[in-house]
Amino acid sequence: MNDRFQVQLSYDGTEFHGSQYQPELRTVQGELEQGLLKIGWKGKSVLFAGRTDAGVHAAGQVIAFDMDWGHTEKELQKAINAVTPQDISAVEVKRTKIDFHPRYQALSRHYQYKIINSPTRDPLQERYIWRVWPETDVNLMDKASRQLIGTHDFAALGKPHQPGGSTIREISRAAWRKKGTKLVFELEGNAFLYHMVRHIVAVLVRIGQGIEPDDMINKYLDNPTGTEAQGLAPARGLSLVEVKYQD
Repeated sequence: MNDRFQVQLSYDGTEFHGSQYQPELRTVQGELEQGLLKIGWKGKSVLFAGRTDAGVHAAGQVIAFDMDWGHTEKELQKAINAVTPQDISAVEVKRTKIDFHPRYQALSRHYQYKIINSPTRDPLQERYIWRVWPETDVNLMDKASRQLIGTHDFAALGKPHQPGGSTIREISRAAWRKKGTKLVFELEGNAFLYHMVRHIVAVLVRIGQGIEPDDMINKYLDNPTGTEAQGLAPARGLSLVEVKYQD
């Protein structure tokens, strides 16, 4: 008898062409499903809480699949990690309700973006961080990021995943903080458009460098069908850190 399993997944997105399956390309879903087949999974497709772009990382992606597994969740976690590559890890595995859907039942998604201000490259960090120079003013960026909070039309800052889809999204948290030499952006919302987080970060960095006015985010939100935001922060600085559910 099949049970539905909910898995918290972590991955280094550097060598993946995104999370979603694509024929002939290396993706998180493709590698995961190949691994699951080796341990007796007979399904057609694993469900994901959300898509991540090529190069984007995750510490808290959530997936679900049905499987006849007569052992413990801990043993399934070990089995998954034994048959998947080193840049994917099942962090937690648990049985869940048979109708659980990681995407449609998610209340919010929490992303994190990391920046370092430095004129000199750092090979030990730059796989997971955006090195920015000239230096950015984190206080300006933090103040500007508050303009994102609330329900807005983000059409100027991203595109729907499906043609004609809604571009209305609700943001509950948007804040920058300094952690050592790093600047860390915390962004949480009910859902996100394609490239939305990376467009937002690019705008905020330009604000922090004095290139864009402090109210530039508001200008995009007040006129969503006007000029689209230019620039895209690199994927490597972005990570999906948590997906929240009712329970």
